Amino acid sequence: MSPSGRPWPLSLMFLLGMGMASERINCPSRCSCQYLEVNCTGQQLQEFPAAIPLDTRQLILAANNISYLPAVELSFLADLVYLDCRKNLLGNDLDFTFIGVAKLVYLDLSFNNLTQATFSTFSHLLSLVVLKMSDNPNLVTIEKDAFANNTWLRHLDVSRTGLTFLDTSTVRDLPNLRFLGLSDNLWHCNCSFLDFITWMTESNVHFPDADNITCYTPEGLHALKMPAVEAQLHFNCLTQLYKRDYIFLCLIGFCIFFAGTVAAWLAGICAVIYKVHTSKGEEGRGEAEED
Repeated sequence: MSPSGRPWPLSLMFLLGMGMASERINCPSRCSCQYLEVNCTGQQLQEFPAAIPLDTRQLILAANNISYLPAVELSFLADLVYLDCRKNLLGNDLDFTFIGVAKLVYLDLSFNNLTQATFSTFSHLLSLVVLKMSDNPNLVTIEKDAFANNTWLRHLDVSRTGLTFLDTSTVRDLPNLRFLGLSDNLWHCNCSFLDFITWMTESNVHFPDADNITCYTPEGLHALKMPAVEAQLHFNCLTQLYKRDYIFLCLIGFCIFFAGTVAAWLAGICAVIYKVHTSKGEEGRGEAEED
């Protein structure tokens, strides 16, 4: 019945029925669909779901067993802005996976088996604002330019991974970064990491769970928080000389000593030659005067 109490025209009822049927047909099996949203949470999916409506803006695939995201199928979802893939089995190489979803703003890859992030992984996500990669214990490498194109990135979480090092420029060159999760990683606090720790203390970025951002190695700095480590590394790296440094200084000293000795020897020879030459000149003048 229409709001006026009159029955709907048969043609309109037919169109509405067709629209509802179409919506049900286009919704992937074992998923629920609402306006511009597809939710497949906890459905034990082994593969990326088929028949996702092309106008989907929000896709939730959390808590499944998906190990691969097909770049071609994803590229059909050109209007996708929100993708939640947490708690799956994604791993190995994700390079060029997101090449067709350039409008993506939110991407959650936490609780997976990621191993690395390269420039080709996220380079096409020019609108990305939130990126979560926490709880990937096999994530050991984030390349220096991994986020070079993600200049709108504000929220980045790489907590609880296998990272031991992160190049300072990787995050320092993100002009809009405001939130950076780094806790419970296996940070190797050597002299190469000093620049990153200094950036942490001087930046305006918020570091959640800061008490758990600690060094894992070397043994002498184990479990120390980053601010305390900075002072220790400044002392160790900027004032302490290692064996190779002493060898280098000894070589430099020997070279300076040898060069000085040779220069003094040459100067002595020149002085003797000059003296002999002047002596002969004086003797010649004396003989000439006697004659």
